[in-house]
Amino acid sequence: MKKAKDYLDEANAIVRRVTPEEAIQIHASGQAVFIDVRDSNSLRQTGMIAGATHVPRGMLELSADPESEYYKPIFKKDAQICIVCGGGLMAAMAGKTLAEMGYTNVINVGGTNAWKEAGGPTEPYDN
Repeated sequence: MKKAKDYLDEANAIVRRVTPEEAIQIHASGQAVFIDVRDSNSLRQTGMIAGATHVPRGMLELSADPESEYYKPIFKKDAQICIVCGGGLMAAMAGKTLAEMGYTNVINVGGTNAWKEAGGPTEPYDN
C-alpha cells in the first residue's frame, strides 16, 4: 500500500526543484508560466507570485487537458511551467501530474514564503 511519502518521493524524482533564487531568475526572464496550485483562502492571506495564474490543485488535470471544457490556454506542452504552492509538496505532486500528461518542462518552485524571503515579486490575490 502506498503512503503519501511514496507519492512525494516519486514526484521529486520526476520534477526538478529549483531554489528561490533560480526561480526568481526564471521569472525575470519572462519566458515561463507560473502556476499557483493553492486554494483561494491561502492566496488571499499571502498573495501570489506576480503574474502567476491560480489553478487550484483539484482543477489541474482539467485545466491542463486541451480536450477539457475547463482547459486554460496558458498550458502549452512546450512551455516552461513553474509550479508553486505553500511549501513545495503540492507543487511537486502537481508537477508530476503535468509530466504524466505530456508536459516536458515542469519545475517545482517550492513555496511562496521562501519566494518572498528571497525577494521575489508578489501581488495581492483579488479573486
